[in-house]
Amino acid sequence: MWIKNGYTTYILCDISLVLGAAYARCAYGLPEPCHDTALLAIGLRPIRSPDAAICDTRRLSLLTGKGAKLNIIHMKYAVEIAKTGSISKAGDNLRIAQPNLSRSIKSLEAELGITIFERTSHGMELTPDGETFIQYANAILTQVQTVENLYKSSSVTLNRFSISVPRGSYIADAFARFSAKVADEQFEIYYHETNSQNAINNILQNNYHLGIIRYAKQYESQFMRLLSEKDLASELITEFQYVLLMNTNNPLNQLPEIHLNDLSSYIEILHADPFVPSMPIVSVRKAENITESQRKIYVFERGSQFSVLEMNPNTFMWVSPVPTNMKDRYHLTERKCEDNDRIYKDVLIYRKGYRLSALDKLFITELIQSKRTCIH
Repeated sequence: MWIKNGYTTYILCDISLVLGAAYARCAYGLPEPCHDTALLAIGLRPIRSPDAAICDTRRLSLLTGKGAKLNIIHMKYAVEIAKTGSISKAGDNLRIAQPNLSRSIKSLEAELGITIFERTSHGMELTPDGETFIQYANAILTQVQTVENLYKSSSVTLNRFSISVPRGSYIADAFARFSAKVADEQFEIYYHETNSQNAINNILQNNYHLGIIRYAKQYESQFMRLLSEKDLASELITEFQYVLLMNTNNPLNQLPEIHLNDLSSYIEILHADPFVPSMPIVSVRKAENITESQRKIYVFERGSQFSVLEMNPNTFMWVSPVPTNMKDRYHLTERKCEDNDRIYKDVLIYRKGYRLSALDKLFITELIQSKRTCIH
């Protein structure tokens, strides 16, 4: 099999037995035409004419069938199963749930039109066709790794942690403690404070591993339906009632009890981007607004809210419970509102089948500890 580039024809060595030329271009991102050095870099060898290239059509037909398109990730899964002889062990190594791994292999076999593995009492055993496939799959993956190394030779494999969270102080406290305990020599950590919509989108579109969404209990069915549609798993972290956060010198703090009608003459600080599936943001803001204050400050991050609360004793904010050290730092206090009976939930989300990494588990441990300290 060959690729024509200008006046020179190249033969694609091992990979030609499994991938068509057009797919090889796509897989390696080669333009048409492309520079000779790019073709040489991935193992293409120049030949004088197409007649000089001999392709093993019997094996090509056996492995790919007519018009088959191979998924490199599925190929890696098959190689790992062949190496371990077990779907469960391969799943552990790849951090993929066993049902998802089984479905990927069945999809690969269906695309190829062959049976790669026999399921036996001793584990997963290669069929004759499977042995041939794995031989060439190993060669292909080696070539793919070679290409990647050309452009990533100076990079270091980093342990990566990524999460999107609501603007909750007990969560930020957990994150700070987590960051102090990360012992890895090389790591990348992404911590994004945002609303629930962006937390979901960051997992689906931006390769984030985890998210925490926050919603009023009355909207639980809408959120659970959305998570199901997006194939996301969820676990309850905690449920709580909002408290009033204010400056210790706020006149409200002098009242023995605080009721909703006591708040109307004060300035309310709110987050500007609430989200409920299938509801316009104007409707969500209206539903979330349980006070009658006519003076409001909308913010998008916690830093500003703490600064305003500290500097302006006539402000207040509805928040999840705040760690004592943060309240002391900004001279703030929490008060209960006697009329507030609304329940909120914080829920951990991730892709179904995703296996928590060591960094994920460390963060969750700190999160649970912070929750126990702040939320009673």
